[in-house]
Amino acid sequence: CLCSVQPTEWTNDLRNQNFDGIVLVTESHDTLPAELESLKAPLQDYSSVDSGLAEEVVLIKVPGLPGNRLIFASTGPVNRDYDDIRRFSDAAVNGIKRALKAGMQRPLLVCPPHRDYKNSALAAALGALHALYMVRKDPHWCVVFQRGAVRRGSSRFFSGLNRSVCFQVEVLSDVKTLEKEYPCLAAVNRCAHSVPRHQARVIKLQYCGEGPIQKTLMLVGKGITYDTGGADIKAGGFMAGMHRDKCGAAAVAGFFQILAHLKPSHLKVVGAMTMVRNSVGADCYVADELVVSRAGRRVRVGNTDAEGRMVMVDLLCEMKEKAAQEVSPQLFTIATLTGHAIRAMGPNYSIIMDNGPAHRNGNAAQWQKAGEVLGDVFEISRIRREDYEFHKGPSEYEDILQCNNLPSSATPRGHQTPAAFLIMTSGLDKHGVDSAAPLPYSHVDIAGSSGPFPGVPTGAPIIAMAAHYILQDSL
Repeated sequence: CLCSVQPTEWTNDLRNQNFDGIVLVTESHDTLPAELESLKAPLQDYSSVDSGLAEEVVLIKVPGLPGNRLIFASTGPVNRDYDDIRRFSDAAVNGIKRALKAGMQRPLLVCPPHRDYKNSALAAALGALHALYMVRKDPHWCVVFQRGAVRRGSSRFFSGLNRSVCFQVEVLSDVKTLEKEYPCLAAVNRCAHSVPRHQARVIKLQYCGEGPIQKTLMLVGKGITYDTGGADIKAGGFMAGMHRDKCGAAAVAGFFQILAHLKPSHLKVVGAMTMVRNSVGADCYVADELVVSRAGRRVRVGNTDAEGRMVMVDLLCEMKEKAAQEVSPQLFTIATLTGHAIRAMGPNYSIIMDNGPAHRNGNAAQWQKAGEVLGDVFEISRIRREDYEFHKGPSEYEDILQCNNLPSSATPRGHQTPAAFLIMTSGLDKHGVDSAAPLPYSHVDIAGSSGPFPGVPTGAPIIAMAAHYILQDSL
């Protein structure tokens, strides 16, 4: 794959017959720099007969260009109140899809710099790579983009560790160990354990840069391999797509993939992936059941379809216990957790919520700012006193109520209350701003941003995490 670093090299790229077509992503053909005059002229001619040039993806035959083909994918206006860098990634997705339909095998992606979006070319390249994920079986596809800080881009950029693995991996499968160390997770696993291929696993990962370590990230990703809803079964067609209920764990794995490639020296990352199937059967956990968490909190189950918070809470407790040994620890849970997240913010947006210490550090605002840089966007929610009140045990039998018996989408503050549950059940409520040992913790709900079903998952929030913790100085 070729990467044009300087605009002066564009002329050579546009003559390179190793490519079989050009995909141009920009706001308007009228603003193309002089170096791209060979693209500007045919587009001006085309606009004289088609006023829809800026509204639709068009393919033009242009003799002399690679493959004699030019695809123009306009971003449309990018200067309105509601525009952001996603205009470039969206246009690249549309342009590459059109290239597929045209039969291109080796398109050249061209995205000139934009004065207001210095990372527009990288955003376009990431959008193109997302579109190419659907054809990853073809090893010949390549993407070329103009970006000084990035040398190469291809559909295989993150597709395997071709260098030595630089992190530790531990897989826990022994049911007795799971029952002792992670009792809430073990309750969810109880039914699935009778089928060997459905048995739970806890996958632990650890990366440690060469140092000196400045920050330690401690991540817990929800990995429900399939969610039937359990005894509170998902009826009425709502079970379809529940193989995607593991995107939180996938995000943790994806972030470690980036760590393996980029090897940041200042960072330590501890990760846990809770791989459990929420099955329905004779031995499934049920509503009204009492489960004692790793932190010693007695939890009354309200709805077995709220299994995601159950499988993460004991790993979060373990992270809390180990945080005192780490440098500047920050704790996170990442999950496709609630339908309410989609109801509240709509699709395409991750939601991040800080506890008191994380809020004082401005963590959610920092994630939101980092996500804006490359189009991995966040909305910020707050965890309020009502969320804690909601989960207080209503009787003398339990300390904490897991949830009510309604869907989260029908529950007021349905995406905020689970964050309070995770804090209370893991014992993190003893590490708030009023504590002698405060611990910053943030919960990230990616139910809306993980991608459509049916459709291709997005990988959210991996790009924002990489932008914030690894690439911040280069973006």
